[in-house]
Amino acid sequence: MSTVRTGPTIGLSVQIVLLAGLAATVGLGPAGWLAGSAYGAALCLALDRGLRRSGGDALGPANRVTLARAVLVGGVTALTVDALAPTVDRPVPVGVLVALAAVALALDGVDGYVARRTGTHSALGARFDMEVDAFLILVLGLAVAPAVGVWVLALGAMRYAFVAAGWLLPWLRRPLPPRYWRKVVAAAQGVLLLVAVAGVLPGPGDTLVLAVALVLLVESFGRDVGWLWRHRPARMVPRHRSRGPRRYAPTSSPPVADRPPPPRGRTREGASGRPSGHLLVLGGHPPGRHVARATTALSALLVLAALTAPHQPARLTPGAFVRVPLEGLLVVALLLALPAPARRPVAALAGALLGLLTLLKVADLGFLATLGRPFDPVLDWALLDDAVGFLTDSVGRAGATGTVVAAVLLLAALVLATTRSVLRLTRPLVRHGAATRRTVAVLVVVWLACATFGVRVSPGVPVADAAATDLVGAHASQVRARLRDREVFAAQIGVDPFRDTPGDRLLTGLRGKDVVVAFVESYGRDAVEDPEYAPGVGAVLADGDRRLRAAGFASRSGFLTSPTTGGGSWLAHATLLSGMWVDNDQRHRSLLSSDRLTLGGAFRRAGWRTVGVMPAATRPWPEGAFFGYERFYDARGLGYRGPKFGYAPMPDQYTLAAFERLERSRADRAPAMAEIALVSSHSPWTRIPRLVDWSQVGDGSVFHGATLDNPSSQPRAGYRRCVEYSLGTLVSYLETHGDDDLVLVFLGDHQPAPVVTGAGAGRDVPVTVVARDPAVLDRISGWGWDDGLRPGPRAPVWPMDAFRDRFLTAFSG
Repeated sequence: MSTVRTGPTIGLSVQIVLLAGLAATVGLGPAGWLAGSAYGAALCLALDRGLRRSGGDALGPANRVTLARAVLVGGVTALTVDALAPTVDRPVPVGVLVALAAVALALDGVDGYVARRTGTHSALGARFDMEVDAFLILVLGLAVAPAVGVWVLALGAMRYAFVAAGWLLPWLRRPLPPRYWRKVVAAAQGVLLLVAVAGVLPGPGDTLVLAVALVLLVESFGRDVGWLWRHRPARMVPRHRSRGPRRYAPTSSPPVADRPPPPRGRTREGASGRPSGHLLVLGGHPPGRHVARATTALSALLVLAALTAPHQPARLTPGAFVRVPLEGLLVVALLLALPAPARRPVAALAGALLGLLTLLKVADLGFLATLGRPFDPVLDWALLDDAVGFLTDSVGRAGATGTVVAAVLLLAALVLATTRSVLRLTRPLVRHGAATRRTVAVLVVVWLACATFGVRVSPGVPVADAAATDLVGAHASQVRARLRDREVFAAQIGVDPFRDTPGDRLLTGLRGKDVVVAFVESYGRDAVEDPEYAPGVGAVLADGDRRLRAAGFASRSGFLTSPTTGGGSWLAHATLLSGMWVDNDQRHRSLLSSDRLTLGGAFRRAGWRTVGVMPAATRPWPEGAFFGYERFYDARGLGYRGPKFGYAPMPDQYTLAAFERLERSRADRAPAMAEIALVSSHSPWTRIPRLVDWSQVGDGSVFHGATLDNPSSQPRAGYRRCVEYSLGTLVSYLETHGDDDLVLVFLGDHQPAPVVTGAGAGRDVPVTVVARDPAVLDRISGWGWDDGLRPGPRAPVWPMDAFRDRFLTAFSG
């Protein structure tokens, strides 16, 4: 009876889980699913066959690392094939693809190290490692081929052509001597292809570096083929070329000097048929005792820091590390109780889990610092692309890619470091078993005493620590809630009091009016109430009140509670326009796949021309069709020719001027309803436009000389100035282009990041309705909103999803 080999089966299972994760986050079509599943099945079968032929039943430690790399390559394969499918119109998730490939390339140096340290190098491992590398190079070439040309596929196909030629020419299958340059060339292929996929080089840079890579690869192959030709087997070859009768000798094998030495460690045949894997351990003396002790001490500090580090930025103080982690005591007790054969695998597993726990803490710290909420392990992977886009706008494409690659390598190194640290600490703990048991017993008593009396060194952080368990439990509950929320939200979408309302009964109070709904990026309650921002922003609003009253306008203001903070503007847009609480991407995707009536859809049903103006949209925006827009203007469609302002491709004044030129100035048109995103106040707030005369806006070139630079070290001052600019621009637009038939609704999409608001800020944003026709504001007199552009501290606060129904109710019927 054959032995069941679990390694290949586990690999296939993890591959399917990865594909499901990609489908749920960045999206994966049928082509991607088919390619990824076929790759996983082929990997499972090939690995099972390799184990059977080698006489093994299970994968060793090094081959498990290689299997993890192979699974990541399967994800890269699925994303690449999905992007090339003719039926797919969504953009390639470059950030996710680059991250998966970067981790796979980084782990290439790990499996060889593990093989040497554990003595598990084998011919199967070398072959497995080589095939994964070769296929990754082929897939990366396929990913970059549409942009560079099909010739780049030669980088990945050359190794397979070499193998195929070996079937016909047996002398090509002979072993090659080691050559360091061959390793350099092999490593360069994956790195240069990854750079090309990321698209960080300007102009023809990608083509140039890949051409260099191809030249290097051809040179490497040519040199190896030449060596094999010179040392091919022959019946008789001349022994020397001296005059006189020639003497011949059989040479069925190369001279002894040319024979490759036996491999040390775990080597692999790389993309050019050469040993190009991991550096060989050439010997050396063990470290001195003082170095060993220092390394052990550093390992202990790393493990302790990983266990006790808080995951909230506000609690990240030195006193927060003065804790006794219960989980650490339990792991030490378990290691002491286990038999020797099981101790090392359990220690490695504990170290890896500790590394993953640390990554979870780092993710929470980052999300709490920027978005004011913890990391969502189900949904937040989709934000990788947005993070890469933000970095690109802030530091350029090269800097963004370098940052992403460095971050991925650092995170992988962190998991490896915690694993090695726990393994290193296990030896002295077991060697001094009696002392370790006494220490654990004392610390358990200390933990119980501190828990009983609530001892704290740092506020909010108890010395008796079980935070790791609490953190994992909280995120596990979050995952369960996300899985249940899909069905709950789907049921809520179907409940809509305006679903079947006829168009002639909708928005009758706004007939003949142009209605503009403008989202002012990061315009939050702190902008009008925080003592650091309120004086400047309040002065702009007060001056705007005076000027608009002089022009015949009146306004009412209140507050809405946004579903997001610090970022995720699309969630706020969807919430306001649909009347549904959309606080995560899962809900956003569910909403877009429904037939929910949006505010734009209601205006369109009632006879308005509906328009979406998104100056920061540089990729396809399918949401426009869902929101009911007949015409959509993205960054390209607005025709801007001026400078960029950080994240914002164009200043708000140009966006409003372009809308006026393209829509409101048209003759014989229907009334327009427009959603406009004003993004000048989007972080990082380093470049701030200045208001110019509206007659000089033109194609935006005038803004080359109308720019104020704000130091990146002063984000709070930059935020205030940007919000003042956006609000001042709106006031100036109403003065210049406003009339009796214009109604403006402007609001913030969310509060800015905690770096601006500080910890614990709410999610309220100001909202204002401005009109010259008194009948419009009479319709909302029952709302209780404050007069003017600035809501007072006691102004009504509604959840943002309540606005659609209240607005339609006020102006319909």
